[in-house]
Amino acid sequence: MGRSNPTAALRRFADELDVAVFTAGFLIAAGSVLAFVLWPGAASERMAAANDFLWTAAGWWYLVAMFVLVAFVGFLIFGPWGNIKLGSDDERPEFSFPAYFAMLYSAGIAAGIVFWGPAEAIFHYDAASPFVGAESQSPEAAVGAIQYTFFHWGISAWTAYVVMALPIAYFAYRYDAPLRISTVIAPWVGLENLDGPLAKSIDVLAVFATIGGVATTLGLVGSQFLVGIEWTTGASVGDSGTILVITGLTVAFTISVSLGIKKGIQRLSYFNMALFAVVTVATFLLGPTTQIMSMGTQALGAYINEFITMSFYTGSGNGAGAGVDEWVGGWTIFYWAWWFSWTPFVGLFIARISRGRTVRQVAVTGVIASTGITVPWFATMGGTAIFLQESGQSDILAVVGELGEAGSGYPLFEALPLGGVLTVLFLVLVTTFLITSADSSTLALGMLTTGGVEQPSTINRVIWGFLIGALASLLMVTGGVDALQQAAIITGGPFSIIALLAAIAMMSAFGARRPLFLREEDDVSIGSTDLEGTRTEPETADPSDD
Repeated sequence: MGRSNPTAALRRFADELDVAVFTAGFLIAAGSVLAFVLWPGAASERMAAANDFLWTAAGWWYLVAMFVLVAFVGFLIFGPWGNIKLGSDDERPEFSFPAYFAMLYSAGIAAGIVFWGPAEAIFHYDAASPFVGAESQSPEAAVGAIQYTFFHWGISAWTAYVVMALPIAYFAYRYDAPLRISTVIAPWVGLENLDGPLAKSIDVLAVFATIGGVATTLGLVGSQFLVGIEWTTGASVGDSGTILVITGLTVAFTISVSLGIKKGIQRLSYFNMALFAVVTVATFLLGPTTQIMSMGTQALGAYINEFITMSFYTGSGNGAGAGVDEWVGGWTIFYWAWWFSWTPFVGLFIARISRGRTVRQVAVTGVIASTGITVPWFATMGGTAIFLQESGQSDILAVVGELGEAGSGYPLFEALPLGGVLTVLFLVLVTTFLITSADSSTLALGMLTTGGVEQPSTINRVIWGFLIGALASLLMVTGGVDALQQAAIITGGPFSIIALLAAIAMMSAFGARRPLFLREEDDVSIGSTDLEGTRTEPETADPSDD
């Protein structure tokens, strides 16, 4: 590319813009910011009312929808459709497997994993799930606590992203469909009608869900970053400092995404995974290794054995009219809604980097491999936190009571050998994972508001980065973590339905004996599949060969 100038940059921004989706999404984001600035009490109250209705009256829906998607992904992994290529039959993956996995994991729920790693198990240890039925801070509560962290952050958490990504990637790389969430309805409306009112409405909803989901994560992980600064320096940040810090992080992730996938997101993702491994291994070796292995093994076995029962557990055992238990609503339903609210941008990002891979490769990498990395982290962090609390070496629950869940990691690392070093590494990990999740979401917002452009203009990405950062900082100052959690549940609801539509779209496309969409210029033999998902032409390249 030649030397750019402001006029050319503005022209590119204007030319590629999907005016309807961008304008509606911008107004929704700006309206949310203004609502929390001008009427913080009323905005929080209405959000709380909507949240209460969703998890009490519709909590069962989140559980059922997520389990159906898990079962469907299991079929994709072990069934005949796993061999279908996301692209032409001879196309090779755009990224090597290490780069692909690092970006997929970093863009997904990794920022949340860092936040809740030291915190969640200690919560469940103190207030056990009714499903576990154990006394507070008992050995049974300890195993059940880690079991539930595996459940909340395991295969269910990653499934919805993969389900959303696969049909978008398939239609985009087989039939040149746009990289947009509305592409999942192509089997019913046709490729030529993806600019219609229904498709536009879905993309606007995707923008809203992405803003809500990412603002939630920025707020939660940003609060962890702020607590870390206060913990290590002793300096109080305050509301103005909160806004300044989140603004600084917003600038950082905007710079990262402006560098593009290979120069920005890929390099930072490599760094994330390396540091993630260092912190996990160091904590495992310097912490209570035997206890970690003992509790983690029992918890993993219970998670596997009781997965189906946990997936349908509502805790409603109080007779007719009983709704979802408050514990289930505050934890499991919140998480499922949070993952659904992230499906637009994480699914779109996974679709963007999955060209040339097979359905099975994406599903195994996105669900099985990601869970395989997540389980050791939660076993190590949860087991260490519980051991330190039980042995009296660190009163993590007292710190959580004072500083919130964002403060759980710092007393944990401080109690270990080389605690000062681990605390600094943890703070860096919080920062880099937050930046990676945010820059991939900003890229997705750019694609959504440009009609599916793979590399949206820098101006577009800067606008969305600023709005997300502003909303996250203002929610932290005015609404707090409760408002952030409520926002996630509200935005996640509609996308539980759209995720199921994505699964149905795959059944329509993968089960067709001939190409789903035919155009005059197409060679009908290219990309066609039979009912078993077997390609009609011999594969010319090993899809697993990177």
